[in-house]
This record gives sequence, structure tokens and C-alpha cells, in this order.
Amino acid sequence: MATRETIDARGPYCPGPLMELIAKLKLVEIGDEIEVLSSDKGSANDIPEWVKKVRHEMVGITQQDGYWSIVVRKAK
Repeated sequence: MATRETIDARGPYCPGPLMELIAKLKLVEIGDEIEVLSSDKGSANDIPEWVKKVRHEMVGITQQDGYWSIVVRKAK
């Protein structure tokens, strides 16, 4: 069964949130989702570009109260 884990990366600037996502993806199973919470606007652009490049799946991006929620599904 797929799970969802959350990385609270609010505060650090890119590439910090992206590096945390990369590390976490190595630990989860295919189909699992990781939600990255980031207050860095650059993450809303950088993470989807990286996800596309390495062929994982973007589930969604939403802007909340001063931060972004970026959800990625491990595809390989």
C-alpha cells in the first residue's frame, strides 16, 4: 500500500528542499508520495523541473499561507 510522507523544508532556500526530496526518494517505495513543504518560491519551479527530468510523477502543487505544498510520487 502506498504511503505519503511529509518533508517540512520551510525556511531553507533551494536547493535545500530539493536535496531533502532526493534523499527521501531513495528511502521510499515505488508509488509512495512525498509532500515537500517549502517557503522558497524557487522550489515551486525547481522541484517540478527535476521531477520531470528524472521521470518521477508530479501529483500537485498548491500555495498555502506563505509556503508551497509540492507532492511527488516515486515512479521508478
